[in-house]
Amino acid sequence: MTSQLTASPAWRALQQHRADTAGRHVADMLDAARVGRLVLSLDGLHLNYAAHDVSDETLKLLVALARQQQVEGWRDRMLSGDKINNTEDRAVLHTALRQQGDQPVLVDGKDVMPDIRAVQQKMEDFVERVRSGAWKGATGKPIRHIVNIGIGGSDLGPRMVVEALAGSQSVPQVHFVANADAHDIQPMLDGLDPAETLFVVVSKTFTTQETLLNANRARAWLTAALGDDAVSKHFVAASSNVQAVKDFGIDPDNIYPLWDWVGGRYSLWSSVGLSIALGLGMDQFKQLLAGAAAMDRHFATAPLEQNLPVLMAMLGVWQQNFHDTGALAILPYDERLRDLPRFLQQLDMESNGKSVTRDGQPVDYETGPVIFGECGTISQHSFHQLLHQGPKALPADFIVVAEDDLGLPEHHQAVLTNAAAQIGALALGDPSAAVPQNRYSGNRPSTLIKLDRLDPYHLGMLLALYEHKVFVQGVVWNINSFDQPGVELGKQMAKALVSGAPVRPDKRLEVTATYDHWIKSRTP
Repeated sequence: MTSQLTASPAWRALQQHRADTAGRHVADMLDAARVGRLVLSLDGLHLNYAAHDVSDETLKLLVALARQQQVEGWRDRMLSGDKINNTEDRAVLHTALRQQGDQPVLVDGKDVMPDIRAVQQKMEDFVERVRSGAWKGATGKPIRHIVNIGIGGSDLGPRMVVEALAGSQSVPQVHFVANADAHDIQPMLDGLDPAETLFVVVSKTFTTQETLLNANRARAWLTAALGDDAVSKHFVAASSNVQAVKDFGIDPDNIYPLWDWVGGRYSLWSSVGLSIALGLGMDQFKQLLAGAAAMDRHFATAPLEQNLPVLMAMLGVWQQNFHDTGALAILPYDERLRDLPRFLQQLDMESNGKSVTRDGQPVDYETGPVIFGECGTISQHSFHQLLHQGPKALPADFIVVAEDDLGLPEHHQAVLTNAAAQIGALALGDPSAAVPQNRYSGNRPSTLIKLDRLDPYHLGMLLALYEHKVFVQGVVWNINSFDQPGVELGKQMAKALVSGAPVRPDKRLEVTATYDHWIKSRTP
């Protein structure tokens, strides 16, 4: 059955345009003037889309599709606190967390900004005490190590930001534990002194299996060395489940609240970012929020034709739905951004990996792409072969940083040159080689994002750019980008196996139990 979207005038117009331009090659369009012309910039973030096979007519038709799908209306509803997460009956207000003024933002008639500011002030006071050494552990020693215990959005965002902006140089040093596998937490604990370690347990519900498993392991390790009374000096939590946190033994004064309108993959801007603030300092965390807020303002006010998230989203729709690409490579040409592809995997695939619309109807078009990636130049010696000569022309996002902050131009220039060379080679190809195996078809699209420098402000802008891009695509595809029901069934079945109380006494559990037995059995 044809869906309302694929039967719509804007969709049909793009289908016809794609048919009319099927033989178009970006090599016939790409020249020096185009590289300098097809650019949108905002406060030191620049988006160059010259290597896409789009003309002015293509862009006009893509913007018409965005308007037909009411992107502006959905954007305004999200920013105003409407409950656009219809399946969970929740507002979506990660943007309020980084708002720079105190303009009211209402949820169910209540202004949420005073609560946000109160939590931010509580975070600031605590961060100052820990970083200054005023906060002492149970033995009187200052804190030298922070261990963030979370998973998914409670781990990927804070981990990526700390890695990008401080790495192993943060003081105190920040570590991250997410995997239920003991090989994640135990070697890390073995290298720490309990008296100098603070654990930040991040779980909105405080019921996440992997997080509680690791939190209990950390608690046992700490109390074995320092006793039960030490927990209040060495554990804090970001959670909405106050009672469960108290039952764990964490002092209520050390709980940093979350709200149900903060989705996990959008939560690093909230108290989930406590480990970021502890590692970088609160001033740097505020700059991260300010950069995201700048992108929010641009998204809220710029015309669709000049709106960075909208343009980026619609280029993705062009590739995903009218070129049948199915995947997107994320290629940061900066080692500090090596965790960005993993962060964007969750942001994009957990948001838009859906096959039914907001109202439960099956889709007859592709939604979210498969996201994969790695740092350049490492990726060039890994999977770029597929990008250059695979049967599908997969799009790629190249992310570069203009500033050479280490003062090592031979390295920095090599990275930037390689990024430029890859973009050119993907777009233009080399179809003239005599040997078929050596031919490059070219016509492989890419987006180039350049940051003037990698600092909290510009990183905040970059992350908000991707957040809004994913949202716009969800609106175009008529799906709810803010729930994640697909992750729940496996979690429920794992819980049933552990507890011995089946959730569903049916074939699913029987098969899963068989796999569980087979995995755990010893084989000769």
